[in-house]
Amino acid sequence: MRPEVAVRRIRADEWADVRALRLEAVSDPAAPLAFLHTFEEESAHDDGFWRDRAAHAADSDDAAQFIAESDGRWVGSATLLLREARTVDHHGRAVLTRRADVVGVYLAPDHRGAGILGRLVDAAGDWAGARGATALTLDVHRDNERARRAYHRLGFEPTGVTFTSSIGPEIEMRRDVAPAPRASGDD
Repeated sequence: MRPEVAVRRIRADEWADVRALRLEAVSDPAAPLAFLHTFEEESAHDDGFWRDRAAHAADSDDAAQFIAESDGRWVGSATLLLREARTVDHHGRAVLTRRADVVGVYLAPDHRGAGILGRLVDAAGDWAGARGATALTLDVHRDNERARRAYHRLGFEPTGVTFTSSIGPEIEMRRDVAPAPRASGDD
């Protein structure tokens, strides 16, 4: 039996844990299909970068990072970015309407399939909903079948938007902020 898992927003003083989990995530075998940055790129950042990143994800009104913690160990993460409508492009696409984007999703391999992904996405959705968002969007690599299936089980559906990012062909998916019904083992 796995220990209890708590899901919560990070605190600014947890920057070293933010860094450690991100480096673990970009070291995962699926990382080339899941993350826009490599281990080498992420590990080159100094402590100030990680302090700023954690502070922004802990305290801002346009970004929030949620972690899953089990027995004192961070085992998962999802970040929510609120993007206002503007002419600035997002991965080569214009942001025409306000968006609530789920990014940086990671679960430690030994905690996949336990429903943690749904809890992280629900926490992000609750936070976004409290700020007026009505839907969550995310981008997933076309060839990342495991992630696409997991997101589909959480209520995400392809929007029909496809594009090519720095990691290759991607599919945009969307779901309403309200949690969708799901079976156990959603990730």
